[in-house]
Amino acid sequence: MDKKDEIILRQLDVIRSMSENSLNRMNEDFWGAPKPAAPADGAAAAKDDKKAPPTATSGGEGGEKKEEELPPPEKIEDLKAELDSYIGLAEIKKEVNNLINMATVFKRRQEAELPTTDFSLHMVFTGNPGTGKTMIARLMARIYRSLGILSKGQLVEVDRSGLVAGYVGQTAIKTQQQIQKALGGVLFIDEAYALNGKSENDFGQEAIDTILKAMEDHRDDLVVIVAGYDELMEQFIHSNPGLESRFNRYLHFEDYTTDEMVGIFKLQCKKGCYQLADGVEAEVREFIDESNDDGITFGNARGVRNIFEHILTEQANRLAAMDEFTKDDLMTITVEDVFHARGMDYDAPLPVAEEGES
Repeated sequence: MDKKDEIILRQLDVIRSMSENSLNRMNEDFWGAPKPAAPADGAAAAKDDKKAPPTATSGGEGGEKKEEELPPPEKIEDLKAELDSYIGLAEIKKEVNNLINMATVFKRRQEAELPTTDFSLHMVFTGNPGTGKTMIARLMARIYRSLGILSKGQLVEVDRSGLVAGYVGQTAIKTQQQIQKALGGVLFIDEAYALNGKSENDFGQEAIDTILKAMEDHRDDLVVIVAGYDELMEQFIHSNPGLESRFNRYLHFEDYTTDEMVGIFKLQCKKGCYQLADGVEAEVREFIDESNDDGITFGNARGVRNIFEHILTEQANRLAAMDEFTKDDLMTITVEDVFHARGMDYDAPLPVAEEGES
């Protein structure tokens, strides 16, 4: 294999690995700044010398459990800065900052042994796919840990299939396993309305009852966020008095505008060390506009991700047909790549003759 083939295979491998990543579990680095790495020095974890830093349990050899020291909580100022760096989400940023302020005051009043009103940390996220719901849920877990409300700050993401079993008595066990994983952090239930089964033999209600009990039993170290489409989530919450009483905070995620989606595309290019040739941004904008009939079918940021991957595939195909190419060629996305990704033929413009040439 010569060097050219090796480079092309490497390029295709990058595209393949991106395609295999689950978009439902994408970290916040797709929309904004990447999560900062944890400090190497674990000794700085505990602010209070009298309290040991929190630990997580993992399986060791022979099934033995060993304690792993968690990284220190992140600074709330850093998390706020990360929130501000995300593209779009203006109303969500405002609501999250309100939550941070309320949670901070609530925690301080508790520490001062002052009376506190009931303050629910559980939330309902509504909106179309690809609008950043999972990303914000993950950030909220980190924020609550930073504020000392949650002990670990992890996110456990599930849907109906991760909670409901097919036989009597198994759903409670399956749901309880996910709850145990989420203790100290956030349990994020996507498309939660699917738990409302229509048939008599459906076990979704058993999962709901198990979750409601856990929210009460672990109210000091578990946050539950349910997410899905607007109307379906309204029906789901109002279908059960227990859900209504525990979920009273709604965050609606608007679809991204075309400008914001173009910004997301350019951010992906920047992170992948790609540069846009002249005219590419305008063609990408048109590609997004023609693909985005509505936020549901296109998928907002997920749709942008698909477009990005299609264009990279066409770039790799173009490079593979070249006898030689440079590092700049590897980094450059051209109008031709966008045209082919859109399923269109591309006729390169003829060079403009300089003055005096016949």
